[in-house]
Amino acid sequence: MLRTILSVSLGVALSAGAYANEVMTPEKLWQLKRVSALGLNKEKTHVIYKVTTPSVEKNDFSSKVYQVSLKGGESQLLEAYQGVVIDKSISPDGSKKLFHEKVQLEDILATDRHKELGKANAYVFDDLNYRHWDTWKDGNFKHVFYQDLKTEEKVDIMQGMPFESPTAPFGGTSDYTWGPKGENIYYVSKKLTGTEYVQSTNTDIYRYNLVSKKTTNLTEKNLGYDKYPAFSPKGHLAWLQMDEAGNEADKQDIIVRVNDRDYNLTAHWDGTVNSFKWSVDGKTIYFVAPVGGTVQLFQVSVNTKTKAQPKIKQLTNGQYDVNGIVAVLKDKLVVTRNSMNAAREIYRFDLGSKKLTALTKENDAFYAELDLPNVEKRMVKTTDGKDMVTWVIYPPNFDKSKKYPTLLYLQGGPQSALSQFYSFRWNFQVMASQGYIVVAPNRRGMPGHGEQWNKDISNDWGGQVMEDYLAAIDDVAKESYVDNSRIGAIGASYGGYSAFYLAGNHEGRFKTFIAHCGIFDLRSMYGTTEELFFVNNELGGAYWQDNAATKKAYGQFNPINHIEKWDAPMFVIHGGKDYRVPLEQGIAAFQAAKLRGLKSRFMLFPEENHWVLTPQNGIVWQREFFKWLEETL
Repeated sequence: MLRTILSVSLGVALSAGAYANEVMTPEKLWQLKRVSALGLNKEKTHVIYKVTTPSVEKNDFSSKVYQVSLKGGESQLLEAYQGVVIDKSISPDGSKKLFHEKVQLEDILATDRHKELGKANAYVFDDLNYRHWDTWKDGNFKHVFYQDLKTEEKVDIMQGMPFESPTAPFGGTSDYTWGPKGENIYYVSKKLTGTEYVQSTNTDIYRYNLVSKKTTNLTEKNLGYDKYPAFSPKGHLAWLQMDEAGNEADKQDIIVRVNDRDYNLTAHWDGTVNSFKWSVDGKTIYFVAPVGGTVQLFQVSVNTKTKAQPKIKQLTNGQYDVNGIVAVLKDKLVVTRNSMNAAREIYRFDLGSKKLTALTKENDAFYAELDLPNVEKRMVKTTDGKDMVTWVIYPPNFDKSKKYPTLLYLQGGPQSALSQFYSFRWNFQVMASQGYIVVAPNRRGMPGHGEQWNKDISNDWGGQVMEDYLAAIDDVAKESYVDNSRIGAIGASYGGYSAFYLAGNHEGRFKTFIAHCGIFDLRSMYGTTEELFFVNNELGGAYWQDNAATKKAYGQFNPINHIEKWDAPMFVIHGGKDYRVPLEQGIAAFQAAKLRGLKSRFMLFPEENHWVLTPQNGIVWQREFFKWLEETL
């Protein structure tokens, strides 16, 4: 039953034109294989990668590991890959191993504080940072350890410290590394607690010496993010840095330290870096960064002996995203790539020819059986005269002589790139394949269009960015194939906020709205979200503070203050464990819409967070999404 075609949405698709092949559906989306690279083998001749396949029936995922030659060809299944792949957790002399695990340092649970009451279920908090992302604080902290491989003795290099490394909630093994000779361990941590912790982005890079047991803060002067430490073959340390305190979406630069002096390699470049890797000779750093509605591969020269600005060169340029760099060899890189029409695969990039060659093709046969949408880049003039990249995704076998229902996609973030991403929920391939045109503008606040464009959304959530949205949909709506009586607006997180805000400020453009984990009331959002640095930076401070930014944010730009103008159906979706945009935001919006007499619906996923991650919930999300559009468009 779960694999049957979604009859309502497919009906929309077929009404838009007959297809020679099948089209992408929610059920098919959850049959796709998900590729992730594990690294190179020790001989550096093969890429080791994992293929994860969802099981809708079992409501979980299974994985297998393969290897493929750097020259391409057939992949081989590996029964076991431990000992095959290069293990960066092993010290340079091979005697020790780095890892992280949780240690309990605080008694927060009732069963810890009152041990005779073993069936009690309560938490006791004296400060903020009591919950993060989707987890309540329980007194455990992730710490970095090293272990002697002979004696098996383990050493906690953060012993007794109420801080975490890797950093919460998404930090991993890239938050710590061995020094070039193995005498030091370098790790990332935000060494703050409680109220200070939730108001700060000040992570630092620390050096722990194995002999002296001394820890040194290497980035103490910088009050923003410092993360992802990595050493060159010559022993020079590089990392990514944001210098503005409290701004999680600040420009991110590559810093290199040579002879105790720091060099910013990308300060002069009007872009922001996602991730990087050193070249084999240590003279170049390769990195990926958003640009023009995509994510591409770049290189920057590392020459600290001259005052000239380091030369930055873009190496790839296409309608796709180069997500990340897996490995660097002398004449080639291994990278991952996807587009709006293709899930992530592993590619080889040849530095001589500048050519990308697919090494894995796990989903090629699957896509070959489908009629795929056409993705087109369209330049739209904004109300203040700027050129804005807008992606328009058309149904398979698009026919200009027909009229199509159209969706304005409202990106979250708010400062996340709207690139050639491939989502397993907000999937444009699925939307277009059900007969909808999708309009996805790179509105104000998105990286990849210059630093100022990215900054312009902060303290202006309901301002020019909303004009950007409307400029995009108005521009596309002029086309004869857009059915202006069937235009909807859809989005999540800040995109959900955008849906709530536009619902009271759209002048009749939209016939329906969908808001997933959206912010409805900025006052209660400030009082219940867990990372206060975010709302402090974006809204100008707390709602009780009296300044120009807060007056606009909590007044003019607050969706709850425009509820009397809501006049279109509203579908609200929320996760029960979303502590970034807490559940009460969705509940309040649904109740307001219902009490206003509007057609409205509320879908709760009690065990999901800001995202929907499990297979069956994912299909439910898609089915209800298209069912709502069928009913209201």
